[in-house]
Amino acid sequence: MRLRALVMAVALVISMPAVAAGLRDLAQAAGIRFGAAVDVEALNTDAAYAQLLAREFNLVTPENAMKFSVVHPERERYDFTQADALVAFAEAHAMQVNGHVLVWHQQLPDWLAQGQFSQDELKAILREHIQTLVTRYRGRVASWDVAAEAVAEDGQPRDTFWSRGIGPDYLALAFQWAHEADPQAHLRYNDYGGEGAGAKADGIYRLVAELRGQGVPIHGVGMQMHVSPDDAPRTQDLRVNLQRLAALGLATHISEMDVMLPVPASRTNLNKQAVLYRDTLKLCLAQPQCRSFSTWGTTDRYSWIPEFFPGKGAALLFGEDGRAKPAYESVRKVLRDAKTGTR
Repeated sequence: MRLRALVMAVALVISMPAVAAGLRDLAQAAGIRFGAAVDVEALNTDAAYAQLLAREFNLVTPENAMKFSVVHPERERYDFTQADALVAFAEAHAMQVNGHVLVWHQQLPDWLAQGQFSQDELKAILREHIQTLVTRYRGRVASWDVAAEAVAEDGQPRDTFWSRGIGPDYLALAFQWAHEADPQAHLRYNDYGGEGAGAKADGIYRLVAELRGQGVPIHGVGMQMHVSPDDAPRTQDLRVNLQRLAALGLATHISEMDVMLPVPASRTNLNKQAVLYRDTLKLCLAQPQCRSFSTWGTTDRYSWIPEFFPGKGAALLFGEDGRAKPAYESVRKVLRDAKTGTR
């Protein structure tokens, strides 16, 4: 009877369908991190969301939890509640964390944006803010978006709260302060519009080249890739940008990709979306310095797009119900077909 039971157990195991590998496992085999931006409120309240995140991704970026207005709401007070929750979740599920964002011209608290500060005071505030965050998560947050969207549409430096208050060297200072707080962290500049051809992409290239030339500790560039099927960059242009940034000695990252569609999304548009995700990931995998690929959100239910672009949405790999879309399958196939050891 024991032999019969053993035979039956083995037969049962053999007959059970294999559990499909998630994107995180396939990405690891392909030599890349696959990530998503995280809504911490959803993470804390939606169990299905948390399970999907842990199954499919091995890199997480906080959507808002580390932004200035959330984490530093008063001059003498920090609030790490959301940031701590995200980092703890990542550690529990063997995920890497990308901190986002230390210097940005949006989502500043009123005490800062409406305050009257001298240049020296603003430098002291920004230095303390950066070094408080980076020091707190030293060794736990592997990379930081030190600065974001500091280049205007015409390719010139953007006129911002920080550039007016501190001067044009605020970016170099921010990277230096972050490096001092955690010399092992990978420090990135992150922006939209740098993927295609034109003044914005050239301006981003000039900025990071200048920082590199000055010896500033910048290690990578995040290319956001907020696009639609009608305004996506040409494949050749994205390839050129990945190559020229790599030639500077910089890692590159597809850092915030989503592909918005008119909703309800048609099958035709979902297929176009799938092609865009597929082709972008292929370009990243073909460039050895492209180290990670992240979507800005996990499921369409929590996407930022419908609020800012009424009538648009359906931008991510998973629908509002958490089910995989054609874009997921296209990305999964690219990762599955990627050869281990080619990067």
